[in-house]
Amino acid sequence: MLGLAAEQLRADMNRLLALLFHQGVLDEQFLQLQQLQDESSPNFVTEVVNIYFHESEKLLRNLRAFLMDREFSDYKKIGMHLNQFMGSSSSIGAKRVRNVCVAFRAASEQNNRVGCLRALDLLEHEYSYLKNKLHELFQIEQQRVLASGVRYPIQHIINNNNNDAI
Repeated sequence: MLGLAAEQLRADMNRLLALLFHQGVLDEQFLQLQQLQDESSPNFVTEVVNIYFHESEKLLRNLRAFLMDREFSDYKKIGMHLNQFMGSSSSIGAKRVRNVCVAFRAASEQNNRVGCLRALDLLEHEYSYLKNKLHELFQIEQQRVLASGVRYPIQHIINNNNNDAI
């Protein structure tokens, strides 16, 4: 019985991934990231993506703060933040987020405040969608691991949760 539940959850994961690829949310870099995960690092993808989320939230806050400051005029600073965001998005396969960063950077290179604000809104939307969908994917993966009876990730997840509370 456990095997059937695990296989159903694997099928659910594959459907969600197929949707995200079809929508252009993710690209093949995400699959390459998954290939780096093995028994010695069973939570590798989750850990890398969580670092990406943590750093991206800081970048988004900084970009919003820059653009909300009426006196702001250092568009090169925005470009530097966007380059960092593009690089980290590319490294996890976040294709649509990366593409919005490219458009955002074009607006910043033209010192186009209105264009930058529009691009920031779109970037926040795409980032939120990506985060929600990857969170959903990781929840299904965790359920699949539980259903298959594999124990090693559970201990790691428990340890991580305990460390978060410290």
